[in-house]
Amino acid sequence: MVRPLADQGVETPASFLAKTFTLQNVSGAEVLDISALGLYRCFINGKRVGNDLLTPGWTAYDVRLSYQTYPVGDLLVSGDNRIEIWLADGWLRSQMMWGEAPIFNTWGSEIAAFAELRTGPGGAVVLATDASWESGELPVRKSGIYFGEIYDAGFKPVVTAGSALIPFDTARLVAYEAPPVRELAALQSVSSHTDQAGRTVYDFGQNSGGYVAFTVRGQAGARVIIEHAEILDQDGQFYNGNLRTAAARIEYTLSGNGDEHYRPMFTFQGFRYARVTIEGEAKLLDIVSVPISSVRELQAGFTSGNALVNRLFLNTVWSQRANFIEVPTDCPQRDERLGWTGDAQVFAGTACYLGEVQGFFRKWIRDVMADQRDDGAVPHVVPDPTRLKPKDYPGFYGSTGWGDAIAVVPWQVYLHYGDTAFLAETLPAMVKWVDFVWSISNGPIVKPPRTWGGRGFTFGDWLQPSGPSAKPLPTISDDAAATIYLFKTSTMVAQIAAIVGDDATSVRMTSIADQVKAAFAGEFITPNGRVAGDDQTSYALAFLHGLIPPERRDAAKAYFKNAIARTDGRIGTGFIGTPALLPALVQVGEIGLAAEVFLQENVPGWLYQVRKGATTIWERWDAIAEDGSIYNPQMNSYNHYAYGAVCQWLLEGVAGFSPDPARPGFAHIIFEPTILDGLSPVAAHHDSPRGRIEAGWTIDGDRVRYTFTVPEGATATLRLRQDYRDAVLDGGSVASGQDISAGPGQHIVDFTYSVPPREVHGGAMGHSRTP
Repeated sequence: MVRPLADQGVETPASFLAKTFTLQNVSGAEVLDISALGLYRCFINGKRVGNDLLTPGWTAYDVRLSYQTYPVGDLLVSGDNRIEIWLADGWLRSQMMWGEAPIFNTWGSEIAAFAELRTGPGGAVVLATDASWESGELPVRKSGIYFGEIYDAGFKPVVTAGSALIPFDTARLVAYEAPPVRELAALQSVSSHTDQAGRTVYDFGQNSGGYVAFTVRGQAGARVIIEHAEILDQDGQFYNGNLRTAAARIEYTLSGNGDEHYRPMFTFQGFRYARVTIEGEAKLLDIVSVPISSVRELQAGFTSGNALVNRLFLNTVWSQRANFIEVPTDCPQRDERLGWTGDAQVFAGTACYLGEVQGFFRKWIRDVMADQRDDGAVPHVVPDPTRLKPKDYPGFYGSTGWGDAIAVVPWQVYLHYGDTAFLAETLPAMVKWVDFVWSISNGPIVKPPRTWGGRGFTFGDWLQPSGPSAKPLPTISDDAAATIYLFKTSTMVAQIAAIVGDDATSVRMTSIADQVKAAFAGEFITPNGRVAGDDQTSYALAFLHGLIPPERRDAAKAYFKNAIARTDGRIGTGFIGTPALLPALVQVGEIGLAAEVFLQENVPGWLYQVRKGATTIWERWDAIAEDGSIYNPQMNSYNHYAYGAVCQWLLEGVAGFSPDPARPGFAHIIFEPTILDGLSPVAAHHDSPRGRIEAGWTIDGDRVRYTFTVPEGATATLRLRQDYRDAVLDGGSVASGQDISAGPGQHIVDFTYSVPPREVHGGAMGHSRTP
């Protein structure tokens, strides 16, 4: 590992390492193994090596550092060759975290590179980084993940210094494990306008994670300055106040040599709008938005008769793309962009449908394990900037609902890909986490401390809407939420241990789950069925995970319905409650109420943000008020995927297909549709490891036609609700309420359907418009 002596430290000009070398023969089979501390781009004889972005990626750098291997035979010549490695701060040392306590030099203060040129894969080394390499400064005069990039096209790199070896344990190197970050199709501007200051604001029509690419012509020394924003304010003006301390800025100085093309190298932004300021004599000839992502191919689709629902699904797709850049981040725009474990935990199932994420999640969970504390606590964010810099963020780990990602994410990967080896690899970390949560209060009822940084502090049902200020709505208590998650995860880990053959662990985890279940019923469920905080999240989670004793279910169901009535039929859940809300309502037979809650278009609600023009999922239900005013910019992102987890329910619940845990990877598929008034016609698909799965339904009077397709090499079970009557499958009568086997191919089932009665909640349930 070699550092450029030309480097001056964080937030100073980027540096290069270079070497001229001679090859007697070039076979064309040569490969380059390469990595860096910081971000790198490599060039051989002036041509770029590979087309991956933000390499070597983002990991827990002090424990795991990825390296890439590229074929480079076509870039080499017999005789003299020159290799250059351009290095920048990246996640290694540019700003991490926010507010008054940003962290710099998080995983190190020195950028450096490691490279070996080989005759072929595993072949002899013919060139390697050492202290003989040269260094100098680059036209990239400053760069940072949150900051952006300053580039001076008139600056000519020259060798000004040498290089030096730095201590490095090569055992940290791991072959790159995830799909590389690459560009998606560029987005053209859909409109533009000039503001009072003479700046041009471009609207690309879609909020995304990536960067602008532009062509400019003008005099040497002229500058193009670009700022980024997700929204316009209620007066139609460019607004980036919610980016907080992230400058999210591009500055380009012209060389004056004809048409000049530029796109950033070592940063990315989250934006829909770009504001362009030109200083000096220059003209912008073209500008586009270039989304980037680790997840590039869409593998699922959902459409219905409701245009807002269709856009909600697409918004979720775009939020996943923008936030699956190396790690599953919360947002791509402000001074955060961190791998929040809670967001990934609730969204993992949806993510597995929308894109190929097996390698992506395997890589990230290995970072979770690397960052896991000795006592089993899992950080709030991974890779964790606070582990090596704990002074300003003490105790930034250990929250239930967040740390449970260590079990939930591998479980979803198993369901979708049948990856048993990954379960075996991660099981010890899961067990450590369950034991940690139990230890918070040394027993089955978890009692987290209220103060940030306390051992076992929990975020609970994060960002649950509070309701009217005069009488805020009740919400689940931290101890109830933490205890439910201890039951959920210990049950899951018991099942995982059984799958991988660890019977002793399975028995122990089952015992923990049984103790938690009994304790929960005694502590949080009254004899007449009132649960925990008597709020939507308490009932949704308790029903969904089977925590309510059978004799109290009817009473609890009535309380559940009343909790929704108190919100006028609107959502009353936050991060952990929202994914459970609609599945729980369906489970207790309240399909009509589930439809009303889902389809209402007021705040808080999924369709409200779509009606307000959202093109990605918002962090907050009320990120923009009905009058167009903007919520407090201190925590207000317009590109958070967490609430998009409802799309898992659209596919599994409404369209009705899901993997069978007994035969994962869609070797066996469960088809169980939920017919919702107001959505017909529904059509959905998923490109599973077994092939394309399709399902959809239409309503004609009181008859429903459900069509589903089983891919070759898979089998399926059709489950129809007891109240779906007079069913005919492929021309033959079948019984509802029973499992019906189906083989590969397309199948059609017709049945009679009774429209559930609509709930009435003070007139607030009416849809504000019909698409």
